Amino acid sequence: MDRLATMLDALTKEELVGLARAADLRGRSSMTKSQLKTALMDHLGTDGPSAPGGRRDRLPNRCRSTKSQHPCGLPASAGSDFCGLHGGYAVSDLAIPVAGKLGFDTWPALLRQLALATYDVDPLGLDPVVADMVWHLINFLYVDYFRVEVEGIEHVPSEGAGILVANHAGAALPYDGVMLAAAVANEAAVPRRVRLIGTEIFNMLPFVSHLYRKSGSAYAARADAIWVLEQGHLLGVFPEGVAGFQKPQDQAYQTQRFGRGGFVDLAFQTGAKIVPVAIIGGEEVHPVLFTSKRLAQLVRMVFPEQRVEEMAVWLNPIPLPIKWKLKFLPAIDVSTIAHTDRLAVLEISESVRIQIQYALNSMLGERDSLF
Repeated sequence: MDRLATMLDALTKEELVGLARAADLRGRSSMTKSQLKTALMDHLGTDGPSAPGGRRDRLPNRCRSTKSQHPCGLPASAGSDFCGLHGGYAVSDLAIPVAGKLGFDTWPALLRQLALATYDVDPLGLDPVVADMVWHLINFLYVDYFRVEVEGIEHVPSEGAGILVANHAGAALPYDGVMLAAAVANEAAVPRRVRLIGTEIFNMLPFVSHLYRKSGSAYAARADAIWVLEQGHLLGVFPEGVAGFQKPQDQAYQTQRFGRGGFVDLAFQTGAKIVPVAIIGGEEVHPVLFTSKRLAQLVRMVFPEQRVEEMAVWLNPIPLPIKWKLKFLPAIDVSTIAHTDRLAVLEISESVRIQIQYALNSMLGERDSLF
């Protein structure tokens, strides 16, 4: 008891308020320093912070950031005096909730940090606070709505650069991209961020473009992709592009040409490993009735930069609760390949496409039900 009182006496009122906020003590804003101390002692228990059997074993280790006149209040990262926002870990690469967990109950603290703006975003615009909030919303789809199953997650590199190459689908929205990112964040032994490469439209629409960047995605530009890989992060790409995203229903799960092998060029340049990923579920979320060239022309009138020849017209505006499965295939280390000419690039690209197609065929053959 005396030890607990001594520890609390050493804290400023702002630090006591931060502890009271973390403990969700009601009426803390109107308490004096002595009242805060008394309330915290009652909350933490009378056995002392190190006594076994107490209500809490120790005082929460809170961030000691001095970037604002207000105490941060977020939990410090393991082995650090600071939280993830203020220097605790590499937020550009690791997907670890800055509040210690995900959930709507963390949003008041996250919104407070967003308003204080005492932390930095990374060079591509990743805002870890916004990314946490988006991650929580995506997890509803991932866990409860699409009930995603994952196989082969051990093939995702736990460190260093990697390119996750997947088949594409969706028709309405690129659900496969966010499910891929959620799978690595939720299932991998080392939770890492997948920096998704998206089409131009996500960087042209108001609000969407800001949210797209702040949640951790990257622009479909070589400079962005090279930065991600040279920093040792994970890049998520869908080489089929619009041809895969807008394919008609009779071509579902038939992988289209993987472009000109741009992801292989990136792997050769940066030394990143290539991890093929097969995804089923995305083709049925918004079943495509037909594709329209006329609709594509209208889209290009509004967004001339869009490289789309046909647009899909889908059946339902609300996504169907299809059960998804993601299968990560063994990584390909291009550093062991001697020839890096254009023919080698195209051969590797086609080899990755074929591996994904074989995996898709096998997964579809084992599938019992869409739901």
